[in-house]
Amino acid sequence: MSIDRSLRSKNSLERHRNVLTRAERVERLKSQERYTEDMSPLGLPKVLNPKPKTGKKKVKAGPTAGEEDGKKG
Repeated sequence: MSIDRSLRSKNSLERHRNVLTRAERVERLKSQERYTEDMSPLGLPKVLNPKPKTGKKKVKAGPTAGEEDGKKG
């Protein structure tokens, strides 16, 4: 039986979100040095939130079944 989503640990519930909260946008702008304390938190510039890419496993280029026996075709 699987565990209910509400009972899982907090880390497993985190996932990519396209929309950030205002505090997250301000934090990201500060790290990019695009926000100063004298700016209003209203009307903030847009902030990209790119989805992290997961690496795909590379397939090793090995001999095919016909080439193993020394026969082709």
